[in-house]
Amino acid sequence: MGLRRRILEADVSANGRERIGAVRILFLSPRQCCPALSGAKLRDYHLARALARRGELTYVYFTDAGEEALTAEDLPFAARVVAVPKPRVYGPWNLVRGIAGKWPLPVLNYTSRDMMAALAQLDGPGYDLVHLDSIHMFRYVKPLEQILGEPPRVTYDWHNIESEAMRRYADSTSSRARRVYANITTSKLAALERTILADAFGHLVCSERESAQLRRIAPGARIAVVENGVDCAYFATESRSAPNRHRIVYVGRMDYYPNVEAAIGFARRTWPLIRDQMKGLMLTIVGANPTADVEALASIPGVEVTGTVPDVRPYYREALAAVVPLRTGGGTRLKILEAMAAGVPVISSPLGAEGLAVNPGSDILISDPDDPQSWARRLKELVQSEERREQIATRALQLVKARYDWNTLGQRLLDTYEGWLRIPG
Repeated sequence: MGLRRRILEADVSANGRERIGAVRILFLSPRQCCPALSGAKLRDYHLARALARRGELTYVYFTDAGEEALTAEDLPFAARVVAVPKPRVYGPWNLVRGIAGKWPLPVLNYTSRDMMAALAQLDGPGYDLVHLDSIHMFRYVKPLEQILGEPPRVTYDWHNIESEAMRRYADSTSSRARRVYANITTSKLAALERTILADAFGHLVCSERESAQLRRIAPGARIAVVENGVDCAYFATESRSAPNRHRIVYVGRMDYYPNVEAAIGFARRTWPLIRDQMKGLMLTIVGANPTADVEALASIPGVEVTGTVPDVRPYYREALAAVVPLRTGGGTRLKILEAMAAGVPVISSPLGAEGLAVNPGSDILISDPDDPQSWARRLKELVQSEERREQIATRALQLVKARYDWNTLGQRLLDTYEGWLRIPG
């Protein structure tokens, strides 16, 4: 059944708002959304779950090495789940092609014959929308046109602006070879982004800042903001005034370069000053797959590196504050929203809080990542005043409940796609 016929099958909801009938959606992701050990995976999972409320969802993804393929028990909302082995990333041939060839390395890393074969097995035409989770999956658009028998309506979910994140990496790395490679990749990503903005049916971004930036490149592009979110009910705590709040927590995947660089810089440059001024505190670095350099931070007095944990909430319950000392990267940080939902005051670098509708000094504290004294001052402010801690935590919780709960954002996504699917053509 084609899209135009489906649009005619509109119904009216209880509040009188017209809605499109059930649609078929292909959700194509470069990552396995469960277990949800990163912000990107959490976004994948919650957006897919929301879309399944309005139609038949086929979820096609690359499996993580060593993980079992997802089943209907893992994603009970999906009509079909298709697992594809993840290709080898950063292989020598891809590195060479990333310099000399047409496509940037992040796209080459996710170009796979196995994925092409899996898509060819889909049940023919009739997908009303193809949701591509990040521009990494760009090279499957043309094959899908042949497989589905008609040009698909493709939307991209921009977890961040990839060229911007790569440019920031180039500016921050101390390796000349990596800087040269990153600058080449930045240029190729920027060119690809311009093509996608001109050709795709629509785009989702995580912040108004990113929307404005993309509109400057392509004023006519169809762009909607669906921010990153948090499951407020999951992170709710019975008592935010727990007596044993001695941890300073930094949460995030510890094999992701911006997190690794931030954790190492904070632990080695800033933490010794904090520990010297405020006895009894512990810096706890919580995150999956810590690199050897991150694991080595556990040798610093007062630093704990947990590796993968089954549940981060116990660490939040003992946290005086959550720190986000990022100096590079892109997108918006779910780790900030999670800490806020857990009732933990957040101290972040300006870049860490980028794109979030926060109010510095009211619901978050901001510090310069290169100024250890500023972090010590902010933490001392929280140590010395329980009233101040409670004030910041309360306002932050109000913010995430009102604006960043996944249920609210899921409805925004549905409203966005339903509006777009009524557009003729």
